[in-house]
Amino acid sequence: MASPILTIDRDGPVATLTMNRPDKRNAMSDGLMAEIDGFVSQPPEGTKVVVLTGTAGHFCSGLDLGEHVSRDAEGTMHHSRGWHGVMDRIQFGGLPVVSAMFGAVIGGGLELAAATHVRVAEPSTIFQLPEGRRGIFVGGGASVRIGRILGPDRMTEMMLTGRKYSAEEGLALGLTHYVVSDGEALARAQDLARKIAENAPLSNYIMIQALARIGDMSRADGLFTESLCAAITQTSPDALEGLQAFLAKRDPSFR
Repeated sequence: MASPILTIDRDGPVATLTMNRPDKRNAMSDGLMAEIDGFVSQPPEGTKVVVLTGTAGHFCSGLDLGEHVSRDAEGTMHHSRGWHGVMDRIQFGGLPVVSAMFGAVIGGGLELAAATHVRVAEPSTIFQLPEGRRGIFVGGGASVRIGRILGPDRMTEMMLTGRKYSAEEGLALGLTHYVVSDGEALARAQDLARKIAENAPLSNYIMIQALARIGDMSRADGLFTESLCAAITQTSPDALEGLQAFLAKRDPSFR
């Protein structure tokens, strides 16, 4: 019996999703994308944070070229837009997602990681966008998400040359938020996930929904949206509990 291409482990409010295509360096296929999409679209009750990782030494090596099918321009556009939808549901679905990365974080794998909210990398991590070397262009959201991180000038150079960035270089550039020792990415990601799960659910949700969108707004629109978010969170029962816990010198107990 074939192993599942996505394994799911629950530990209280934290769900760990492991991409499980070791013979393909966890390359992205439509089936794997559908499995991830299904979970983030309808997470089990009680899930507050997701950890996303790979197996057998690699996070995700990008598009599975072995499953690549010939499509016309219209079909390719629809396929790309489908991947955009999945990446949007990861980023804006409402659950914080933490990536535990090692080995290949390449092409679509980097697009996937960029859709998550917190990224942890081991020294073996390699960040790369090799599409230019293959005569194609990114189609899973890199031009927007990774372009926002790197800036268009550096991303253009990265794609033209196919250069690889190390974990430490990725940390300096913003491709990862943490660099840990070999074998420690998953444990650190799960520890961060447990801490995030202790936050007020409403404030987690607002941060996920608002901050990336504010980054796309004008200054005036961003400031107004910030005021709306402050009004919603600061008048919630969780805000009252947070204040009472602070004054009582105890940990808050959110809904």
